[in-house]
Amino acid sequence: MNNNQLGTRPHYQLLDGLRGVAAIIVVCFHLAEPLASSHLDNLVNHGYLAVDFFFLLSGFVIGYAYDGRWDNLTIGGFLRRRLVRLQPLVILGMTLGAIGFYFTDSTLWPLIHTVPVWKLILVMLIGYTLLPLPLSMDIRGWQEMHPLNSVGWSLFFEYIANLFYALGLRKLSNKALAGFVVLAGAVLVHFALTSPNGDVAGGWTLNAEHMRIGLIRTLFPFFAGLLLSRVARPASINYAFVWSSLLVAAVLLMPRLGGAERLWVNGLYEAFCIIVVFPLIVYIGASGVVPTQREAKLCQFLGNLSYPLYMTHYVLVYFYVAWISNHKGITIAQAWPYALLTFSGAIVLAYASLKLYDEPVRAWLRKKLN
Repeated sequence: MNNNQLGTRPHYQLLDGLRGVAAIIVVCFHLAEPLASSHLDNLVNHGYLAVDFFFLLSGFVIGYAYDGRWDNLTIGGFLRRRLVRLQPLVILGMTLGAIGFYFTDSTLWPLIHTVPVWKLILVMLIGYTLLPLPLSMDIRGWQEMHPLNSVGWSLFFEYIANLFYALGLRKLSNKALAGFVVLAGAVLVHFALTSPNGDVAGGWTLNAEHMRIGLIRTLFPFFAGLLLSRVARPASINYAFVWSSLLVAAVLLMPRLGGAERLWVNGLYEAFCIIVVFPLIVYIGASGVVPTQREAKLCQFLGNLSYPLYMTHYVLVYFYVAWISNHKGITIAQAWPYALLTFSGAIVLAYASLKLYDEPVRAWLRKKLN
């Protein structure tokens, strides 16, 4: 932890670093996804579980940062702080997605050039609010609530979790919160074991099924993270960043389990990771000691980069996916230079977004809203 800011609680630097590690693996997951023949053989098979990890991290950090401040904090003040933190990059991601929309020429999206400009602008403006779009407004054809920036769905559910927390669940005692978390965990296990796909993936379409999946994926990890922030007593663990980063990578890179015949095996693995392994990783990260200035700077860099990387990388992935779809049968050996170029571009775009847009805009908003 770092406590070099006067008047603030100690800051969990290692958790920032872990968020960056997970964001990088998300990019790798999206680059490997179009090269897989099905959801059973993706090279980065469980990369989508990073979203569930982000939810748990978010719940932990929100509880740690805000649980003890409600005597001097209003619901409106809390929501303003969350909007300042999250919304600028939501707007940037949607804007970049709209700019790149007509340039992603692909056999996957043969009709996007027929979308009128007024409809593109309307989709972009609604995207700024993160309100989910109905299927009739899905201009890309992937059945997504945010067709200009695919990852927007998880921010929609992040806001829902923040609203639940601010409007009432923050008032639960630890015992009541534990009961809620156990119930949410039981629902998660049931869903994971009975999912027709054998996994917890879903939440990005505005229909009853995906809304249910999105809520299931949000409620347990977010409020388990909140509970963990209240009851955990961090120890002092050496090499915590190394061990916790390896655990994150191991979970997200794990090959598909059970195959097409025993889908429940993979579902059980994912439920176990979300319910047991992810809280353990966060506990290790919260217990870690930053041994050197170099490691502290690495964690700070990864933490600062994580959210911009998550919110802007898919803008470039659209071009990459379009290129893959226009070269049927391409192998990983042939595609890796383009994947590396896209990955490098995503890192550069994220850093530029952070320094040239996100940090200045957030500083301006804080000055205006305080």
